[in-house]
Amino acid sequence: MSEQSAAWEYKEESPLREAWKMYLQNRAAVLGLVLLGAVLLLTCVGPLVYPVDPFEMVAPPMSAPGEYGLICGSDYLGRDIFAGIIAGGKATMAVGGFATLVTLCIGITIGALAGYRQGIWDELLMRATEFFQVLPPLLLAMVVVALFSPSLTSVAVSIGIVSWPQVARVTRAEFMRIKEMDYVAAARTMGAGNATIMCRVILPNAIPPLVIVATLTISSAILFESGLSFLGLGDPNIMTWGMIIGSNKDYIMNSWWAVTFPGLAIFLVVLAIGLIGDGINDAFNPRLRRR
Repeated sequence: MSEQSAAWEYKEESPLREAWKMYLQNRAAVLGLVLLGAVLLLTCVGPLVYPVDPFEMVAPPMSAPGEYGLICGSDYLGRDIFAGIIAGGKATMAVGGFATLVTLCIGITIGALAGYRQGIWDELLMRATEFFQVLPPLLLAMVVVALFSPSLTSVAVSIGIVSWPQVARVTRAEFMRIKEMDYVAAARTMGAGNATIMCRVILPNAIPPLVIVATLTISSAILFESGLSFLGLGDPNIMTWGMIIGSNKDYIMNSWWAVTFPGLAIFLVVLAIGLIGDGINDAFNPRLRRR
């Protein structure tokens, strides 16, 4: 009787809670989460603690760190590098997040239709995916930005346009796999339409690999934005990390700090997101949990 009571009271742990526990056991993934949280805290709280206009010339050009009370020195115009890093973090990560959202919307839509409908739909959509895959992504993003006035929105949309093929392929593979499951056949037998099956039955079960792809896409989007800003294709009225590096690249031999510190910020964020993505992959993949 006691064994039956124990069995009755036992509740199976939810997959998300189990995955979260597995994630917390990955020290590298936790380190990535702490690093990303620290950068987000700096960009959100920094302007309140360090209220310096990143475009204001506050010291002589190329002042070294520590001079004139500057934490990271000044650039070739005398602007505060640390203030630029704080302000640029919001714009850089906002572009990365919005570009990832655009990427997921395009990639999931195309991949879901190709994987679920198959046939001529699969053929046409996969040929379009292959077409975008063979194009140089940075060059295509430059062309898209050049067609419109440079802004954070145009940069984010251009990154999304060139980054969706990988998401589409992952989504297609998951839809083709899950489509053959018994619970999908049961939903179809109960009269569920194609849209309902795709959005409410298959897509929720395809979320784990898409979350992993999304984390990698954010890293790529941040690097893309930094590259476009470095080439002068970003919004000149909004400070970003890539803009700081691009505007000071000619003075790297005399003021290394103007390039090193924003570059270090990009490195830390990309590293943190990569560690988080690896931790999510291990948490949701049973075969890698004991790696």
